[in-house]
Amino acid sequence: MPVIVEGKYDKIKLSSLLDAEIITTNGFGIFKDKQKKDCIKALCQNGVIIATDSDGAGNLIRGHLKGILPPEKIYNVYIPQIKGREKRKKEDSAEGYLGVEGTDVETLIKLFLPFASSESEPEKDVITRTDLYNYGFFGKDNSAEKRKKLCSALSLPDNLSAKELCSVISRLYKRADIEKIIKDIDGGKI
Repeated sequence: MPVIVEGKYDKIKLSSLLDAEIITTNGFGIFKDKQKKDCIKALCQNGVIIATDSDGAGNLIRGHLKGILPPEKIYNVYIPQIKGREKRKKEDSAEGYLGVEGTDVETLIKLFLPFASSESEPEKDVITRTDLYNYGFFGKDNSAEKRKKLCSALSLPDNLSAKELCSVISRLYKRADIEKIIKDIDGGKI
């Protein structure tokens, strides 16, 4: 399954880890590049993994890609929001988070491991928005604060929507593990 990233350094980083077609958006270049969009549509007919940085720019690019690709064919990999600077850069990014290229190899392997089997989509122990609602992470008082704590405990970006959160935790974690973390949050341990 192809992987879409923002830039060439992201592609270089993942090329050493993945045996997959890695496509760059050239940052915001994807917004105006009709040929690139057509290429992405053609290459990603059977599914695609989107792995953009967990900052505002990455979210804009991810959102744009969601608008041109069939939603049922998109699998999202969310890079944890870790403060820092990529080694090749002289200054921090605008939001101060590491991107794909700055994320350590072990974390990237963990994030892409559910896609290691090329035979079918990753197995899921689905957590739904209803589950999040019942746990108090969606649609209730202090839901946003609780959701941020959950994202932090799972090393996920804290700006995920309830729908995105359901998708990523269903892919990466077992229900029992999530329920234990939720109990720790509710019990004040996190």
